[in-house]
Amino acid sequence: MKKFIALAALSLSALAVQAKDIVDTAVAAGQFKTLATALQAAGLVDTLKGKGPFTVFAPTDAAFAKIPKAQLDALLADKAKLTAVLTYHVVPGKVMAKDVKAGKVKTVQGGELTLGTTGGVTVDGAKVVQADIAADNGVIHVIDTVVLPK
Repeated sequence: MKKFIALAALSLSALAVQAKDIVDTAVAAGQFKTLATALQAAGLVDTLKGKGPFTVFAPTDAAFAKIPKAQLDALLADKAKLTAVLTYHVVPGKVMAKDVKAGKVKTVQGGELTLGTTGGVTVDGAKVVQADIAADNGVIHVIDTVVLPK
């Protein structure tokens, strides 16, 4: 029994050490290289490594690839516009997929995302292709399209 308790304590402490914030979790996933580059360019890395909690609707590299290269390059070069686009993908609090309700939700950017729940969760028309990727300061929901503020 003592060995089991010691092993359980070691396992829990190892999990605590391995806990990752939203940025580290996204980078480790390997499908968010463009998002990571954009967060760096906008100066938002430290924010999303902060206390939170945050819910991030994270576009994949494939989602960013849908944007014409010249348009994406211009966006990455315009820090103010890039910050607005990225913070439009972030909602304060930790919202798990089971808690999503159809309707509007305020973003960190100040605008409102329209969430849908018919045939799966959508965010301004973008499909959530993977939900509930837990991080120690929030949750990531993977989306298939970059959404733009109105």
